[in-house]
Amino acid sequence: MKNSKPLSSRLNLLLFAFAMTATVSFAQTKMSVKTTEGKTTIDKHIFGHFSEHLGRCIYGGFWVDPALNVPKQDRIRMDVVDALKKIKIPNLRWPGGCFADEYHWRDGIGPREQRPARINTSWGMGTEDNSFGTHEFLELCSMLGTEPYIAGNVGSGTPQEMANWIEYLNYDGDSELAKLRKQNGHEKPFKVSFWGVGNETWGCGGEMTPEYYSDLYKRYATFCKNYPGTTLKKIVSGANSDDYNWMEVSMKNIPIWQMWGISMHYYTVVGSWQKKGSATAFGEDEYFKGIQKALHIEELIDKHSAIMDKYDPEKKVALAVDEWGIWTDAEPGTNGSFLYQQNSMRDALIAAVSLNIFTKHSDRIRMANLAQTVNVLQALILTDKEKMLLTPTYHVFDLYKVHQDAKLLPVQFESPAYSFGKESVPAVSTTVSKDANGTINITLTNVDATKKQTLQTVLEGFDWKKAEAQILTSTKYNDYNTFDQPNKVKLNKFTDFKKDGNQLSVTLPPLSIVSIQLTK
Repeated sequence: MKNSKPLSSRLNLLLFAFAMTATVSFAQTKMSVKTTEGKTTIDKHIFGHFSEHLGRCIYGGFWVDPALNVPKQDRIRMDVVDALKKIKIPNLRWPGGCFADEYHWRDGIGPREQRPARINTSWGMGTEDNSFGTHEFLELCSMLGTEPYIAGNVGSGTPQEMANWIEYLNYDGDSELAKLRKQNGHEKPFKVSFWGVGNETWGCGGEMTPEYYSDLYKRYATFCKNYPGTTLKKIVSGANSDDYNWMEVSMKNIPIWQMWGISMHYYTVVGSWQKKGSATAFGEDEYFKGIQKALHIEELIDKHSAIMDKYDPEKKVALAVDEWGIWTDAEPGTNGSFLYQQNSMRDALIAAVSLNIFTKHSDRIRMANLAQTVNVLQALILTDKEKMLLTPTYHVFDLYKVHQDAKLLPVQFESPAYSFGKESVPAVSTTVSKDANGTINITLTNVDATKKQTLQTVLEGFDWKKAEAQILTSTKYNDYNTFDQPNKVKLNKFTDFKKDGNQLSVTLPPLSIVSIQLTK
């Protein structure tokens, strides 16, 4: 039968139908949060950081020339301290990294003018004047209100050297080393609990086999003593990425009671280790691959956790992802050994999806350390003489600080796909928690480069009255902050959400990270 409606009317109907279909496609993602069933605590140490004697992280980052015209205490740069205090960093790992296994702690104590100069053979053969040592690091931690995590020297050190360092820091009695600490200006013990027994012993820490290292670990750990008032949390130098045999041998050979945790290192490398790719000059193909590589860490966590479960079904031992982040080529014109790279919106999204994975597995992951804090790799802060800027990754940790020591809430939803070519990844990921005050904290990430995502969330058992929200987003995945434009990528107020009964409707722009706090 002939259609009697005019062509314009039929076109309008088709357009209306298309619009309705598009609206439905955005409304199809349903999320359910069980607000009364949180059992697992998201350990605050998942949001930890890492600072190595590498490039300009310590010297020129935290510890500056006395003549530099910036606020400082002694030589500690205070604008850096204030920025890190704002995001409540829970721990700081030091002095490495590879550097840890060539560092001898006695070089960095006592009068600075008497400290020996050494060569940093791990990173660029620069001269270490050791003006920043144990006391300076622990003073920095005190200023930050953060817990120190010291990586001990197993590669070139001895059990006696590490045992002496622990006694020097933690003993509050009458001994030569306790007296030396007091003589160097600290009357009371520092009470350092977190100790890494070596670093990357499969590589720069000694090129060891897991069988050899696990026996060596037991020897070192035996002489790492608890002193009154301080119980050590000893961390095994664990696997590189997908070395599951290393995890198997370590868990089988080392008694559970002899370790607090075991580490795993994984870096997001978009290209190859020889040519990793630019931090800022990339297209959607490299953007997508970066997200894809970052998400791969969940497979590693699942498989390492399964091995740990065989030997530790009660999950007493923590999996510590104490080096993670994106690693790109160093910035053109800089010393390649210093690992200085810019930090884009892609890096922020990689940080967010990684943290969502860590919190999801917080029954096993109880520590993680982004590499690194200032001027190195996926840094939170970049400095150039008097200038300082906060990177997009810094703002992610600002958004996620609400989850520290909160209860992880069960979430059920199926993410829409972000596709590129023939491959796809989940577009949306989330962490939802309830803090001690009863506030529901929701962080949502949309990695899709072009499409917004709308979520309808049912909060079972929680009738909220008030909401506050912030967003980190930018128009391009390779947008970044510079010293001339330090606020190109920054946090802004977010308003694209509404309440509908007990549902929360949120529309996430492309390339966005949103944090929402709901209160009764």
